[in-house]
Amino acid sequence: MTIEPQENALQPEDRYKKLKADANRMADWRTRVKAIEELGALDHPHAVDVLMHRMQQDPVYRVQVAAYEQLKGLGEEVHKPKPSPEEPVKGLTKMLVRIKKSLPKDHTYEQFKDKLNKMRADVYDIYEGEKGDGFDAWLEAKWSDLRI
Repeated sequence: MTIEPQENALQPEDRYKKLKADANRMADWRTRVKAIEELGALDHPHAVDVLMHRMQQDPVYRVQVAAYEQLKGLGEEVHKPKPSPEEPVKGLTKMLVRIKKSLPKDHTYEQFKDKLNKMRADVYDIYEGEKGDGFDAWLEAKWSDLRI
């Protein structure tokens, strides 16, 4: 397959668009981190805007830090974000209660976890990214504390 010169000229712009979309994919923090790393290496005038937005607005602290590191690497004067003391998702307990109520009374933690991931992949992803290796223990404790 031969690449036409016009296609080759559009390739960096297409790459930027894909990385921008990936950096804003809210249901997958790992994809956002990878896109941020690639945006930091991409020579595109709007890459800094995307990185700045992720650093300031992403609900997952790891993503914020990844964007900060890329911006620093690009020579931008930025300050490292601080972890937010607030819950990343407002109304989490109410949401978890609804999910628990939707399951049979004798459901397992694994069934609850799967349903959360299916119903609210964005919330699942945010907390998985925030809690890291402690995610399962944290979610199981939340699940067992829920009263319905």
